[in-house]
Amino acid sequence: MAGVNMDWNGVIPAATTQFATDYSVDIDATQKVLDALIRDGVDGIISLGTVGENNSLDADEKRKVLSAAIETSNGRVPIITGVSELTTERAAAYARDAEKLGADALMLLPAMVYVPTPEELEAHFRAVAAATSLPIMLYNNPTIYRVGVNNSDLKRLADVPNIVAVKESAPDSRRITDIINELGDRYKVLVGLDDVALEGLLLGACGWISGLTNAFPEESVALVKAAKERDLDRAIEIYRWFMPMLHLDAVSDLVQSIKLAEQIMGRGSERVRMPRMPLAGERRKEVIAMVEKAAANRPVGVSKTVAAA
Repeated sequence: MAGVNMDWNGVIPAATTQFATDYSVDIDATQKVLDALIRDGVDGIISLGTVGENNSLDADEKRKVLSAAIETSNGRVPIITGVSELTTERAAAYARDAEKLGADALMLLPAMVYVPTPEELEAHFRAVAAATSLPIMLYNNPTIYRVGVNNSDLKRLADVPNIVAVKESAPDSRRITDIINELGDRYKVLVGLDDVALEGLLLGACGWISGLTNAFPEESVALVKAAKERDLDRAIEIYRWFMPMLHLDAVSDLVQSIKLAEQIMGRGSERVRMPRMPLAGERRKEVIAMVEKAAANRPVGVSKTVAAA
């Protein structure tokens, strides 16, 4: 089965979906973004996560973007696709299609909009898992999605064999230790919030699902390498340089901010679909200044910026 060799290690960017000037999906540009990330040394790709604007795409577009990601990777790195739907039935259908298309794994979110009871959350996860043989990473992001996947939920789901990992995006890094202490090695744990990445890695997370890697992949790869090798001086050096931008992953305009940073670094376009709109005014100036300052003092990669306009 696809995904059988998933080890969930390293830095795995939540990649952007690129749009043309008419806001149609630009498959060619999306593939160029993904290829560049892979060539810069990332360990996997999340296609159609939050940063990939999953919920801004219709059903056919999602499947085309996923197919394009799989084609671009061509086995070089695993492709994990976000499963983010309004209903359980639609989520299960997408999971089935993702497996047929050749995805390696799924990142499964609670159903969108509706805030479930613990019983409903469990039933949703079980139903989607039953629809596929692919390995599944549950996505816990209580700040954004208004529902938490806590240790009680993980314990009840421990009998589901293909639910194998957790993306932990709670801002409290103590969650990493609590999961490992209570559940041992039952689940692979990945840190999913950029501005607690180093803390999570040092506390036992095996990987980092990252947003700002889209703009600075070389520094992201170097940070994870230093953390795993316990080269704390180097890890802290990179992390302190990175931190002002990593905070962008923890705010409501994270998609616009990350895509703007990506554009400044010459790696993609900032175009987003409404209801999101590109950053404007003082917020735009703030992010541009932050990224340009970082680009001028990169600890790993070679500085290359383009006009943000």
